[in-house]
Amino acid sequence: MYAIIETGGKQLKVETGQEIYVEKLDLNPDDVYVFDKVLAYSDTELKLGNPYIKGATVSAKTVKNGKGKKIVIFKYKQKKGSTYRKQGHRQPYTKLIVEAISLGEPKKEVKPVESTTETVKEAKPTVKKTTTKTTKTTTSKSVKKDDKSKD
Repeated sequence: MYAIIETGGKQLKVETGQEIYVEKLDLNPDDVYVFDKVLAYSDTELKLGNPYIKGATVSAKTVKNGKGKKIVIFKYKQKKGSTYRKQGHRQPYTKLIVEAISLGEPKKEVKPVESTTETVKEAKPTVKKTTTKTTKTTTSKSVKKDDKSKD
C-alpha cells in the first residue's frame, strides 16, 4: 500500500513505516502531522484524485528538524580580473516517519427532514420606482481647412 502526497511543492511516494525528508515544517519532535493533499492511493487498485482524493490522509510522526549537507556555490567570470563569488547553503528539513495511510470515505450529505408545521411567511410584492431622464445631445460639425495650398 502506498500513496503519493504533495508537500513543499514536491510530490513524494510514501509507504507506512518509511522515513521521509520534507521541506521544513514548524513542528516539534513527536508531533503528528497529517498530509491531506493525497494525489494517488494504491492498495489493490490505483485511485487517482482530481487533483486530490477527498478524505484521504497520510499521518506522520516528526522525528527531528535539521539542516542538510552544505553545498558550495562558486561563481566566476573569466578575463574580468578577480571577479568571483563563493557562497554556501544548508537547506533546512524535517524528518518524518509515516505512521498510517487512510482512505476516508467521502462524506454523504444528509439533508435534515423539513417539518410540515413551519409557518410560511407571505411574500409582499415589491414595487420599484423607476425614473427616466432624457437628455438632449447636440453635435456640431466643424470643417478644418488645410493650411497648405495645392499649387
